[in-house]
Amino acid sequence: MEWSEICSRRLTRHGLVEPQPGATPADVVRAMCGAHAQVMSAAELSVGLRMAKGTQTSVRSALWTDHTLVKTFGPRGTVHLLPAVDLPLWTRTLAAAPRTAPVLLTPEQLDDVVAAIGAALNHADLTVEELGVVVTANTGSWAADEVMPAFGGMWPRWRSAVQVAAHRGVLCFGPNRGRKVTYTNPSRLLPHLGFDLTPGTPDFLIRQYLHSYGPATPAHFAQWLAAPQEWAANVFAAVADQLRPVDINGVTYWLNADDTTPALPPPQGVRLLPYFDAYVVGCHPRGTLFPGLAAQRALSGGQAGNFPVLLVNGTVAGVWHHRRAGRKVHLTVEPFGTLSAKQHEELGAQVERVGEVLEATPILTIGPVTIGRHA
Repeated sequence: MEWSEICSRRLTRHGLVEPQPGATPADVVRAMCGAHAQVMSAAELSVGLRMAKGTQTSVRSALWTDHTLVKTFGPRGTVHLLPAVDLPLWTRTLAAAPRTAPVLLTPEQLDDVVAAIGAALNHADLTVEELGVVVTANTGSWAADEVMPAFGGMWPRWRSAVQVAAHRGVLCFGPNRGRKVTYTNPSRLLPHLGFDLTPGTPDFLIRQYLHSYGPATPAHFAQWLAAPQEWAANVFAAVADQLRPVDINGVTYWLNADDTTPALPPPQGVRLLPYFDAYVVGCHPRGTLFPGLAAQRALSGGQAGNFPVLLVNGTVAGVWHHRRAGRKVHLTVEPFGTLSAKQHEELGAQVERVGEVLEATPILTIGPVTIGRHA
């Protein structure tokens, strides 16, 4: 397979060629294999841009009113939006994956803290501070030891179990209380789903990932999930009968065995993608997606997502930034090369679409972007 075919396949799957008619926010998030939501406004923009008429309000309603989306800790232990109906499958799979982030608890302490978190959140949405009081009271004073480095300070020991609790299916985000984050128990928020908390196999997540980002290698999957490469190679080998190999420049990549999408035309068009958009985070190889100057300006130590990017024909060809000012949103776009008249027209349409999603009047400036990377 050639890069243009791979690129077209991924763009189409993501709804970045044409939005899928009638797609809901949950449909879009499933097609993305999860939407990174560390910056919630960026997640709303990622999802809205993939819908024909979606807005930030559409995404918020799906999350907090309809409960068709859930906000939790997903791949890499980072905050994600996931389709609510798929959450039991996600949690069972993520619970089975090896962790690379340290947990400052013994196995017995970890089990006790996770149980205390689940029980506390079964009855109420709690802030971090409120949850800490309950967890410490029900486990021991050791849970409150400030030993976890975070943002220039130290957090209590129990907080190193928060992501584990999410992956075991007993914690997700609740609605903000003013400016404070709250957590809740998914079985309380989504009682109709039913949660099997037994760790599962990675089959579900491999299929989902390869549908959105295939063809890919076990190493790509490991990087996306923040899991050891050896483990990823072993789990790919265990489901080899469900996969088919694809040769790309002499390297074996993989697709789902039943994924027989015919070759698509080379990618065309201009797209604006916000911070941590799933397309740039999940797609490999990085050197092909971020060619030339893009690797210097739009990657951070090889990490994708720290800059909003301009896509031209499916590859990164610029960076951009937006600033909200009342009912207006000012967009500065810096292409790395010269745009054709048609591409300028497409960029204008994308700017208008960003304004629609953000429910603001957009104002475009083409020029240097001086804002640094997002942490």
